[in-house]
Amino acid sequence: MNGDHSATNPGGTGSHGDATGRRCWLYDPHFLLAALAAVPVWIALGLLVADRMHASLTPMALVSFLALQPVIEELVFRGALQSYLLDRGWTRHIALISTANITTSAAFVSVHLLVQPLGWAVAVAAPSLVFGHLRERFSSVLPAIAMHSIYNAGFALVVWIVRV
Repeated sequence: MNGDHSATNPGGTGSHGDATGRRCWLYDPHFLLAALAAVPVWIALGLLVADRMHASLTPMALVSFLALQPVIEELVFRGALQSYLLDRGWTRHIALISTANITTSAAFVSVHLLVQPLGWAVAVAAPSLVFGHLRERFSSVLPAIAMHSIYNAGFALVVWIVRV
């Protein structure tokens, strides 16, 4: 990585842009693997805990769940908090995960505890670490926002399927 951890540089160049400086994160193996890894999780959710999956599927709720929440949460957690920690040297890695990412993910889980049962709040830890990894890999919150939206879309799809 080039050391640019700035939250104000969401599309800035990092070590994973092409020769023109444009981002190619949509085709990056880490991004693609993160998206594909969600599929068995969504299937397991539908099979194992469908009766405990509650989400509104109204148009406004979907706009919030698929766009507003991912953008706001990623700007706050990955764009502000994780960038702040990275800028202050929280770059030590524990099992390939930076201390900035671990700390940000702990904060992310803590906030989810305010509005979700314990099990669901703790379940956001793994996706949060993925979002943090993408944010660090590309020195941008855009891939984290996109993946967060993808994960939420899969969850909403499972809720819709189990209701049909």
